[in-house]
Amino acid sequence: MRRATLLLLAALFPAYLAGCKGEGGYSVAEGAEAIKADLVISATDWPWWRGPDRSGIAPESARPPITLDEKSLAWKAPIPGRGHSAAMIVGDRVFLTTADEAAQTQTIICLARKDGELLWMKQLHEGGFDHNNKKNSFASSSVASDGQRVFVSFQNHGSVWTTALDLDGRQLWQLEISRFTSHQGYGASPAIYGDNVIVAADNKGTGKGCLVALNRVSGEIAWSQDRPVMPNYVSPIILKVDGKDQLLMSGCEQVTSYDPNTGKKLWSTSATTTECVGTAVVAGGLVFASGGYPKHETVGVRADGSGEVVWRNGVRIYVPSLLAYQGHLYTVSDDGVAYCWEAATGKEKWKGRLGGGFSASPILAAGHLYLANEKGQVFVVEPDPEKLVRVATSQVGDLIIATPSFSGRQIFLRSASEENGRQEFLYCYENRK
Repeated sequence: MRRATLLLLAALFPAYLAGCKGEGGYSVAEGAEAIKADLVISATDWPWWRGPDRSGIAPESARPPITLDEKSLAWKAPIPGRGHSAAMIVGDRVFLTTADEAAQTQTIICLARKDGELLWMKQLHEGGFDHNNKKNSFASSSVASDGQRVFVSFQNHGSVWTTALDLDGRQLWQLEISRFTSHQGYGASPAIYGDNVIVAADNKGTGKGCLVALNRVSGEIAWSQDRPVMPNYVSPIILKVDGKDQLLMSGCEQVTSYDPNTGKKLWSTSATTTECVGTAVVAGGLVFASGGYPKHETVGVRADGSGEVVWRNGVRIYVPSLLAYQGHLYTVSDDGVAYCWEAATGKEKWKGRLGGGFSASPILAAGHLYLANEKGQVFVVEPDPEKLVRVATSQVGDLIIATPSFSGRQIFLRSASEENGRQEFLYCYENRK
């Protein structure tokens, strides 16, 4: 980062350069309600992590193809470097992040939605790469967009930085969120709520875990909240549960709810484990979260502040997120076993092996669950609470880590090919029926 920018930030926000400071019934679309007039998001956009209503459930307008093959392939665009961020779709543009590990650069890329043409690339950081899990990348955070700006967070030079750009790639502001001591790297995606973009930086050691809300236009800090000093990787998610919008974080040996308007802690329950990756979901007044290290635990927690853990099990759902639909939870374990549980009780309805390892989270679109494994296989199954019903299996490249994104009749998948090294591509498949 340029020295002049650092000096300006130090003058404006001295406390934050030293570390984060702060005060100590279910439906298909149960997203948060704070939608501001300046959000320019259409019905077919996929503007942030877990989709427009933040649940992993695509809008009713989504009609993606079931079979992903040459007939349904609309385009395939090469992506330089490596990254695990999902593609975000806003209007006629597609955004994703990537990192060149040899050159130690971190970049945001914008493609044309119609044909995958590269519209622009903006390098945000150079040098300063730190320790990272070999399965992680230095561009694992997905961007978030309010339709006018794009927000992205990277770990670089021992800190987490958040940057805002306009849709043409011009940098509007950049802020150091918190010092960051890397354990397995960084992967939290920013969340948009009201006037703010909210960023998580859970970490251990000299860095201080924190949540920070920044004004989307100016980058000024609206509120901040300290978090436990532990390694953790979840993205902040805002969902309506128990009658109000709650900002939910799992990991650091707890499930915690904050007021997304002020950052004030609403409640916290001892549950899950130290390190979590998957994002929390809600249904029927409960919050569901899973973690995989050092122990394995998936829980259903009462969202009313009572602290009640309604159920828990020892299934290892570490990286993929859960998905709640019509009173049931659907998920897939890291080692390739799909599960369906009754949401209210945690009772197992079925489980079945799909095969392969999984990092991508399940997405529900047009009445089907899409699950992509690390071998590039995309399984389409029915969300049937009685049995595992396979509909289709397709092969997309050789390696999928990123979660697929959906927009209208299209599905976007980031996959790598092992031929000629490890070349990444963004695939766009379209339902032409």
